[in-house]
Amino acid sequence: YPFACTRLVDPSTMALRALQITLCGATRIVAPHMAACMHSRRLFHAPPKASVYEGAAPLCEVSEEQEALKDMVYRLAVDKIAPKVEHMDRTMTMDKEIIQDCFEYGLMAIEAPEEYGGAGMGFHSTCLAIEQLARVDPSVSALVDVQNTLVGTSFLNFGTEAQKAEFLPRLATNAVGAFALSETGAGSDAFALKMAAVPSGEEFILNGSKFWITSANEADIFVVFATVDPSKGYKGITAFLVERGQPGFTVGKKEDKLGIRASSTCELILEDVKVHKDRVLGQVGKGYKIAIETLNEGRIGIASQMVGLSQGAFDTAMGYIGQRKQFGRPVADFQGLQFQYAKAAAEIHAARLMVYEACRMKDAGKNILKEAAMAKYFASEIAVDVATKCVEWFGGMGFTRETPIEKYYRDSIIGRIYE
Repeated sequence: YPFACTRLVDPSTMALRALQITLCGATRIVAPHMAACMHSRRLFHAPPKASVYEGAAPLCEVSEEQEALKDMVYRLAVDKIAPKVEHMDRTMTMDKEIIQDCFEYGLMAIEAPEEYGGAGMGFHSTCLAIEQLARVDPSVSALVDVQNTLVGTSFLNFGTEAQKAEFLPRLATNAVGAFALSETGAGSDAFALKMAAVPSGEEFILNGSKFWITSANEADIFVVFATVDPSKGYKGITAFLVERGQPGFTVGKKEDKLGIRASSTCELILEDVKVHKDRVLGQVGKGYKIAIETLNEGRIGIASQMVGLSQGAFDTAMGYIGQRKQFGRPVADFQGLQFQYAKAAAEIHAARLMVYEACRMKDAGKNILKEAAMAKYFASEIAVDVATKCVEWFGGMGFTRETPIEKYYRDSIIGRIYE
């Protein structure tokens, strides 16, 4: 009887059990406490209450256009990226054909207006693409993430019309971009940067180094942050547009990383690099504003990456434990394991809801400072937790490089660190 169940069993256990049964294939299960509510409504003939959100779309429901985008990106990831993931990870290289595929599929300028060669879609669409790529390879997802949420966003929000006309079509078709903010002493404290930009007539002379710059090895266009006046603190920070091949500009050491190894992370060295004043992005002394606002969007991009990674690891592990047999039956049938993957599925779903809410708030023009930080924090925590569990579900095989699950674990760690 429903009422007896609700009194004798902890509600959280009932909800988890209901989810566990659903994941095992039964779709007509109703959680006992919900059954009790339905029974009492029938008993007292109470009409259902109208929801204040009646008519609003569920957070995880996307438009037909976005659904088509998700399907296209995931098919690209499965068909063209997946066969090269192991080699790229081992050799720490981003396959050039994959980069070209990302351009040809329109993934490198999703929000840029069509007049600049972009897809003209919203921020949520960008994050959906990032998520789908991360299900197969978080390294490629990171490439597309930085291109859209950091570099592309900087031009869209702060570029002059001339800068947009010059750079956005290139970013949409053949030029990879990088966002150069971090230095050895300016990581979390980003505004402690030391790179100098000294005014000299119509130009600025840039000197200094940048570290931990994602996609630097592949990039042609760099948004570089430097200070024009150290005495002004963060109000001296300015964003400059620097291109590969400029005299004095060098891409230095590529880091040998634990995870997302195909995504390059490099040092940049600038020695007397001359940048004309028309290559200042935004206003002189307003670079801090570009960094703050752009990184808010970047955090949601990272959260999307971590949700996709979690889903990819989960799907891979579920396929394995559904086939792996012990004691004459699949290990997925054992209740001890069922509780674990039910919990993991719920956590992934919760993280996705937080990410999608932040995306929709951004597209609606609302302040996303809190939501972006919360989504990034929660999704990155869940990614590590889920990937760890998935390694354990593989047993001894999970501790080898014979399966892809260990890579998901290595890739998940960075989510807690960057952005």
